[in-house]
This record gives sequence, structure tokens and C-alpha cells, in this order.
Amino acid sequence: MCLSIPSKIKSIDTEMNTCVVDTMGVERSASLDLIDQDVVIGDYVLIHIGFAMNKIDEVDALESLKVYAEIIEKMEEQDRLEAIEQSDNCPNR
Repeated sequence: MCLSIPSKIKSIDTEMNTCVVDTMGVERSASLDLIDQDVVIGDYVLIHIGFAMNKIDEVDALESLKVYAEIIEKMEEQDRLEAIEQSDNCPNR
């Protein structure tokens, strides 16, 4: 299963129409080609298969991140490793 975790925009490359986002401490690049909203550094977006799909409110993003952190905290170490491995193999990525 693939989850779209709120990701904070750290930088934007207007020439390539991409951004670098931080997703719970992991930085990755995402395309801005499919988002129909203006975004700026500091905005939170949801990423799917490498594309920013929509911008979300910061309050909602932070609440979601808090819930994800609580879930991760309660997971056993082996379960955490398996979840990371499964997310790396997401077929829609």
C-alpha cells in the first residue's frame, strides 16, 4: 500500500518545474507538472508517483504528520523496516 504523507517544499526549480520536498526527514524530488495550484517554498503538498498532486493546509499537514509519527513510534523495529522496504517497492512510484 502506498501512502501520501504530507511533504514540505524545500526548494523549487522553475526551469525544470520540479521541487525538493522533505517527507518526515527524507528529501526527494517531485514534479510540479500535475499540480493546479501555485506553490511556494514552505507549502505542504501530497506526492503520488513522483508528482505533487495538491497543496494542503499547514495545520492539516502537521496534524497528519503527528499521527504518522505516533504510528511509527508504536511499531516494532522489524515492522518499521518492513514498512520502509514496502514503501521503496511501491508499484506506483
